Amino acid sequence: MAWNEPGGNSNNQDPWGGKRRNNGDRKGPPDLDEAFRKLQESLNGLFGGGKKRGGDEGGRTSKGGGYGLLGIGLVVLAAVWLYSAVYVVDEQEQAVVLRFGKYYETVGPGLNIYFPPIDKKYMENVTRERAYTKQGQMLTEDENIVEVPLTVQYKISNLQDFVLNVDQPEISLQQATESALRHVVGSTAMDQVLTEGRELMASEIKERLQRFLDTYRTGITVTQVNIQSAAAPREVQEAFDDVIRAREDEQRSRNQAETYANGVVPEARGQAQRILEDANGYRDEVVSRAKGEADRFTKLVAEYRKAPEVTRERLYLDTMQEVFSNTSKVLVTGSKGGQNNLLYLPLDKMIEGGRSGSSNAQSGSSTAASNEASARAAADLLQQQTRTRESR
Repeated sequence: MAWNEPGGNSNNQDPWGGKRRNNGDRKGPPDLDEAFRKLQESLNGLFGGGKKRGGDEGGRTSKGGGYGLLGIGLVVLAAVWLYSAVYVVDEQEQAVVLRFGKYYETVGPGLNIYFPPIDKKYMENVTRERAYTKQGQMLTEDENIVEVPLTVQYKISNLQDFVLNVDQPEISLQQATESALRHVVGSTAMDQVLTEGRELMASEIKERLQRFLDTYRTGITVTQVNIQSAAAPREVQEAFDDVIRAREDEQRSRNQAETYANGVVPEARGQAQRILEDANGYRDEVVSRAKGEADRFTKLVAEYRKAPEVTRERLYLDTMQEVFSNTSKVLVTGSKGGQNNLLYLPLDKMIEGGRSGSSNAQSGSSTAASNEASARAAADLLQQQTRTRESR
């Protein structure tokens, strides 16, 4: 029979099969209201807010409440410790664990646990590139003051060295950067710093800075060093601008002079080479002619020894022909039986017209033919004059 059926003696039974007693106690699970009331009494007893009850019953109640609260506190502390001991390392991070202040291990990505307070962890992002900017006035090699802005990009390459070897590695990075920058700028002229020398300076600063960091064992790797446009201090900026403009004018004038020199020098060299070639040709011509004349004279001596009279006559005729062929005047005399009449013929005037018309188109052979025709015309004129005088 169910406990709540009519006539089932519901007054003496409960759902768990226990019989109710007159004093209110029962068997089975405790009542929730009673449990909360006991917990409240225990808390009040612990903090001194509860009322003391006489007899053994009151003492047992206070003692049981204190143990329960201590257990709850221990559970809460265990939960807090577990929450702080379990940690997750991201894909871009690493963690260094120290046990009793000594290096223990380097932890990679994933879920991990350590044991504080005997363990201590340092977790950093080792793949992200960080940047540091520096700007200051530097003294160049030629004792000029310039302002050089600098940006250093770096990342953590060894987390153990980054955490353990140097107290403040990023502060050490800044100090090493300033030292490397001053050393490189101090050994470079102002022109190189302000113009095209920045890339070379950045490379030298990166190399020197990385050498400093490796010596300190900071665990930092420098990935890039960028130098922005360096400038003079504001107080002397106008003077520096004038100097830069003057140097640009100097460079432009130098380029113009080099252009002119590149045009004149090859031409002069060509003219000099042509003169040398002409001189060499003239030398070869004179030497060859002299050798030919010497050879001709040697052969002529041999012929002269064979026939002196004939050779002498031939030499005389050749000489006279050579002389008369170069003159423009002709002298004509009469015959042996007649009078010695001297006739002067200006052949240069007679053949001037013929030469002017045919000088550019005719060669030496046509000129000789013209001279022969003129000589024949002169002879015919002489004969006519002679006949006229004889008839008179």
